Amino acid sequence: MVRAFFIGRALASTVGEQLERTFTDALSSLGQFDAEQRETLRQFADEVIARAEHEEAEALQSRPTSPGPRPAPTTDTAPMDLQATIDTLRAEIAQVRASLQQYRASSDS
Repeated sequence: MVRAFFIGRALASTVGEQLERTFTDALSSLGQFDAEQRETLRQFADEVIARAEHEEAEALQSRPTSPGPRPAPTTDTAPMDLQATIDTLRAEIAQVRASLQQYRASSDS
C-alpha cells in the first residue's frame, strides 16, 4: 500500500513536469512563430515602401525639365499626372500601415 502511494506520487510529479515542459515548449514555439511573422510583415512593409520610393524617384527623374509646351495627351494613353500618382502611392502606404497596425493589435491580444 505504501509503495503504491509513492509510485502514484512519483507518477503525478513526473506527469506534471512533462506537461510543464510541453506547455513551455509550445509557448516558446508560439512566441517564435509570432516574432517571425512580425519580422516578415515588417520586411514586406519596408519592401513596399522602398519600391514606392524607388518608383517615385524614377517618375521624378523622367519628367521633363524644360518648361516648354507639352503635347496634349490622348484619352487612350493619358498617363496620370505626377500629383495623382503620389497621392495614390500615399494612399496605398496608408493602407499598408493600417493593416500592419491591425495585425500588431490583434497579435498583442
